[in-house]
Amino acid sequence: MTPAELSRAVLRSVRGAVEEQELSVPVPARIVVQPPPRPGCGDYASNVALQLAGKAGRPPLEVAEILRKRLSGSAGIARVEIAGPGFLNFTLGDGAQAALVREVLAQGESYGRPDRSHAAPDRPGAAEQSSPPVPAPARGAREAVVAEVLARIDAVAGSAGRQAAAAGEHPALVPAPYDLATLIARLGVDEARWVLLRPAAQDPVRVPERPVQRESNPRFRVQYAYARALALGRCARELGFGSEPGDVGAPVSGQVAGEGPSAGSAGAVQTPQSFHTLLATYPSAIETAARLRAPDRVVRHLEATADAFFRWHDCYPPLPVGERKPLAVHRARLALAEAGRTVLANGLRLLGISAPEHL
Repeated sequence: MTPAELSRAVLRSVRGAVEEQELSVPVPARIVVQPPPRPGCGDYASNVALQLAGKAGRPPLEVAEILRKRLSGSAGIARVEIAGPGFLNFTLGDGAQAALVREVLAQGESYGRPDRSHAAPDRPGAAEQSSPPVPAPARGAREAVVAEVLARIDAVAGSAGRQAAAAGEHPALVPAPYDLATLIARLGVDEARWVLLRPAAQDPVRVPERPVQRESNPRFRVQYAYARALALGRCARELGFGSEPGDVGAPVSGQVAGEGPSAGSAGAVQTPQSFHTLLATYPSAIETAARLRAPDRVVRHLEATADAFFRWHDCYPPLPVGERKPLAVHRARLALAEAGRTVLANGLRLLGISAPEHL
């Protein structure tokens, strides 16, 4: 179950409660679900009960309990819990992560459209290759690149992109210190675009002396993660096995990567969950970037995805070691690596930055 599917399930529960007169509120157009603020709170969370409580004239905890009962036992949802003043925390059922990987791989270049499940079938990647109307003529290097990327994001962001494009709003950007030709001559195309797109609109563009091809450079990390995932597939083919979504198994002994203060085995458990969550929330990152006119949201999401890929890869290597034969967990890990590669490639394509096969 993806965040979009979970959002629709919560929306159906609200609509059902209204139709059966458990709640008397206007049914919202959409409901936001997102990763919880800290580990141990399920896979996703929503504050929908707090948002509806005022209009319903009911305490948030009562509204949350009504929705919890309706959602408990839903397909793909293992557990629904109420936290704090009325937050709903969702734990997905067994197989949810494998189902996500399967969906990413099935959609391929099309993965990233928030409302794809309601859209007519079309050719993969067609939206990125179309020529949507570019907003008002841009003058500076940053304005030109941001306008181009926003037009591309709008084309794949579904209704959010169409509404944002129709509104004709343009972010007020801090100008870049050089023109585009100068930046490209100094940094190359990929690095020039990255430094123009990475800062938030109100932040200045920081231009390095030269492009750095090492992991301290976020653009390099993203491209390297893509190239590494691609290389895993090549090596797997040489070993005679392919990918199959499934259980990725336990972390390799001695390779436990903690995330933040909670290092140790708990951190290793959170590593694949964080990676899956970033893959699942890629479509919502695109939608948010369109709605807020902020391509930096896509850049930051790709950086987080690349970093999560490397942490996961170290704990759950997709290739067997030495003379060991490939197992089901290796096929499942390879599928997850391929899903990560798909998200990174799609994001880089939106930004107009190359996805190199080798680095």
